[in-house]
Amino acid sequence: MPAHQTGPAADSPNISPGGPLSDEALARRLGPGFASRHADVNGIRLHYVEGGTGEPLILLGGWPQNWWQWHKVMPELARRYRVIAVDLRGMGGSGKPEGGYDKKTMARDIRELIRHLGLTSASIAGHDIGAMVAYAHAANHPEATARAVLLDVPHPDASLSALSLLPGPDQHTDSVIEDGSRTYLWWFAFNQIRGLPEQLLEGRFRSLVDWLFAYLAHDPDTLDEFSRQVYAHAYATPEAVRAGNGWYRAFNRDIADERGYGPVTVPLLALGGDHSNYTYLRDLMPAKGTDVTVLEVADCGHYIPEEQPRAVIDALTAFLG
Repeated sequence: MPAHQTGPAADSPNISPGGPLSDEALARRLGPGFASRHADVNGIRLHYVEGGTGEPLILLGGWPQNWWQWHKVMPELARRYRVIAVDLRGMGGSGKPEGGYDKKTMARDIRELIRHLGLTSASIAGHDIGAMVAYAHAANHPEATARAVLLDVPHPDASLSALSLLPGPDQHTDSVIEDGSRTYLWWFAFNQIRGLPEQLLEGRFRSLVDWLFAYLAHDPDTLDEFSRQVYAHAYATPEAVRAGNGWYRAFNRDIADERGYGPVTVPLLALGGDHSNYTYLRDLMPAKGTDVTVLEVADCGHYIPEEQPRAVIDALTAFLG
């Protein structure tokens, strides 16, 4: 595993409003036609980066990342689609209120953004927390969901309540993914604690970013140094840490909401890394919808859009048309 820079110097590059880690500068790195924008919807200010023309495709990211996690796929997807990469409630350039982090409310944020953009519906692809929101959108707003894509994560359900605080004998707890092992999700519990994560991680979030990428990526080098700086900056403040943890603190509410969802009627595609959640999704997802496809992404861990961008582009274009 490469030695990546950590500590205050890594967390504090030029982050002034016009600096290289600003959303405006990041949007310019994608190429001509991309722009950073904001919309006030559902009582929250959402940030998004938009580019391209065609049928609308909304991209939703996850923890501990932001919209930038789609940067490897956005330019090519924008040749076919109107691509809209959104910072979820609590993420990056979006508002960070005290509440509203249940996935049903976050899906309403996206529903209102679709309306704000003058659209009747959109396809939605989400990774990690974004996948949970994409599923909640399909379940609660099928009229506004053309198709939905879940990358490596399903919506929270009752199975989360069975997670153990202690790792099982076959669960890896270090930074090496072993074939056939199960991930020990210790941060699901850590993120429930109020106040302490903010104190521990303020100005130190880069260390957590590097650990998670080493633990969950099949090839951590696919998550480059610049991107690690982007993500460390996005969660550098106590407010950002608290807001991101809010997604996890809402899981009990999400589980209760999911019990009321019938099988989703919107066409669903689930992508799982062969070194991550493919087998889990293959066994779980067919019961979650009436039109479900599950595909394995080879040589891939959890961070599919950055580890295997070509596979994501090909799968999305084949599924969306």
